[in-house]
Amino acid sequence: MRETLTVTDNRTGKTYELPLVQNSAINAIDLRKIKTKDDDFGLLSYDPALLNTATCKSSITFIDGQNSILKYRGYPIEQLAEKSSFLEVCYLLIYGDLPTGTEFEEFEKNILTHTYVHENIKKFMDGFHYDAHPMGILVATISALSCFWGESKNVKDPEQNERSVLRLIAKAPTLAAFAYRHRMGMPYIYPRNDYGYVKNFFHMMFNMPDEECKVHPVLIKALDKLFILHADHEQNCSTNAMRSVGSSHCDPFTAVAAAVAALYGPLHGGANEAVLKMLAQVGSKDKVPEFIKKVKAKEAMLMGFGHRVYKSYDPRAAIVKKLAYEVFEVTGMNPFLELALEVERIALEDEYFVKRGLYPNVDFYTGLIYQSMKFPSDIFTVLFAIGRIPGWCSQWLEMFGDATQKIVRPRQLYTGHKHRDYVPVEDR
Repeated sequence: MRETLTVTDNRTGKTYELPLVQNSAINAIDLRKIKTKDDDFGLLSYDPALLNTATCKSSITFIDGQNSILKYRGYPIEQLAEKSSFLEVCYLLIYGDLPTGTEFEEFEKNILTHTYVHENIKKFMDGFHYDAHPMGILVATISALSCFWGESKNVKDPEQNERSVLRLIAKAPTLAAFAYRHRMGMPYIYPRNDYGYVKNFFHMMFNMPDEECKVHPVLIKALDKLFILHADHEQNCSTNAMRSVGSSHCDPFTAVAAAVAALYGPLHGGANEAVLKMLAQVGSKDKVPEFIKKVKAKEAMLMGFGHRVYKSYDPRAAIVKKLAYEVFEVTGMNPFLELALEVERIALEDEYFVKRGLYPNVDFYTGLIYQSMKFPSDIFTVLFAIGRIPGWCSQWLEMFGDATQKIVRPRQLYTGHKHRDYVPVEDR
C-alpha cells in the first residue's frame, strides 16, 4: 500500500500524487503544486481556527478524544495523577523520561533555588492599580523577567534555555501569590523552600509573615494533582501561542507571557470561573430542568461541558470529580456541588447532549475545588497557568529541536479591493 493521496483537479483534469505524513496528513506546501497555469500561486488550505491542521510533530502529549485517553510522554494521566507529583511530571515533560531518585532530588533542589524574584519586581507590581486582575499582572511580570535575565535571549544555548525553564517553573507561584497579595493590599510573603513547591505556594498566598503554614496535607496533594492535570494538553490555543511567538526566537519569558495572555481569555482558561457563575445563576436544584431547556434553545450557555478534542468524557474530569469529594471532606461540602451533580445528571441523560458529545470537561468541577480551598475566582486561571508552564516550556524546547520548524507565517485569502487610486481629501 502506497502512503500517498491522489488528487484530481477538476479545473484542469490534472492528477497529483501527494505523499502522506505518518499515513494521516499531507504536507500543506504540496498543495502549491496544484495550479491552473504555470504562474499561478497554487492552492492553499483554508482552516481559520486550525481545526484540522497539524502545525508540528510532537512526542509530548497524546490525546485520543474519541476514547477519553490523555497521556504525557506515553504515561496515562490516571497513573500520573494517582502516583506521581507535579515536579516529577515537570521533569518528565521537559526531559522526556521519569527521573531516578537522584535526578529528581537534584531537579527539585534546582527548582526551589529559583523561587525568589528580584526585589525590583515588587516595585514593578506596585505600579498596578489596587484592583488589577491577577492574570494581567502575571502576563506583565513574566514578560518583565526577560529584562532581569537578559542572557535568556540567547536561545541557541541549551544550558541557558534549561536555566530559563527552571526559573519559569520556580517563579510562577511566587509571581502569582504576589499578584494576589497586591490585589488584597497585603504584604508580600517570601518563599519558604523548606515547605516544598505546593505548600510554599499556599504559604505565600494566605499566610502572614510571622505565621507557620498549616494547610491540610489533603489540600496540598489536591492542588499538586490539579497542577498535573493542567500540565500540558497538546496544541491548544495557549500552546500554539507559545510556539508561534517562540518561533521568532524571542526569549522564553516573553513567549510564556504570550501563552499566559492567550490563557487569559474566557474561552480558554476562564471556563472554571464561568462554571461557578453559571451555577450561581441557576440558583437551586429544582431550577436545573428549566435551565437545561434554555441551553437546548440556545438561550443559555452550559459551561464546563464539551471540548474541542474530547467527544466523550474528559479523562481529567473523572479524576477531578473524585478529587472534589476528598477536598470537601476537609473543607466541608461546597454548596454548589449538589447543583453541579444535578446539572451533570440531567445533561448526561439527555440525547441532545449525548448526541453532540457534550460531556463534563476538566473545568466543570475544578472551580468548586478552588473555591473550597478559599482561592478567589479571579485567581483560578492563574492556577491553571502555574500548572501549564512546564507544558509550554517543553513544547518550546521541542520546537527548537525540530529542524523543520521556521518562523510562523500563515497565508490568507484576500477579500479586499483589487485596486483603488488615491483621491485627495478635498475631492472625497
